Amino acid sequence: MARLKIHISRRSFLATGAAASAVLATPALSQQLPDTVQNRSEISATTRHNISAFRRMQWEPHFDSLRNGAILVDIDSRALHLWQEDGTHHLYPSSVPQSEDLTRRGRTRIVQKVVGPSWRPTPNMLRRNPEWPTVIGPGPDNPLGSHALYLGWTYYRIHGTHDTRKIGRRSSSGCIGLYNEHIAEVFDMTKVGTQVLLI
Repeated sequence: MARLKIHISRRSFLATGAAASAVLATPALSQQLPDTVQNRSEISATTRHNISAFRRMQWEPHFDSLRNGAILVDIDSRALHLWQEDGTHHLYPSSVPQSEDLTRRGRTRIVQKVVGPSWRPTPNMLRRNPEWPTVIGPGPDNPLGSHALYLGWTYYRIHGTHDTRKIGRRSSSGCIGLYNEHIAEVFDMTKVGTQVLLI
């Protein structure tokens, strides 16, 4: 009997229908992958890596402790993992930087938390786009969405977005983006001092 070979690209996986989209957009994905994915052994390496990031991960390989909580962002898989101090794990789909030269990896911490942040383009952004405004206040046009977690690296944030099309894509100029409802949850579960690792 001929064996059926199945190849799923990340794009086609994300576009397989409302059910798959709904699963990818919720933290519950860490509990259960859709049957259409679980039962397929022959999928691309990129898709396999992406799917693996949406399973429950352990914090111990990445952090010495959960003091103040911990956030792990997997850039390649576009997933944000959050562990609270008691070990409770949360998982969110994210947007990531558009290119490798805009991507920063390593360890940092949350140094400031802001509800209704104002957005200011970086000097490099203004050089590339001199027509941009120098500041956008809170509201539906603000690229930082409803909440922002400022990291110890200048110009880097974990923040919300009003443009939900960006989530799950390489679409930022360096920051990590979440749906507004997800950044609100992460905002409430973290504190200044929460450790952050981008891999």
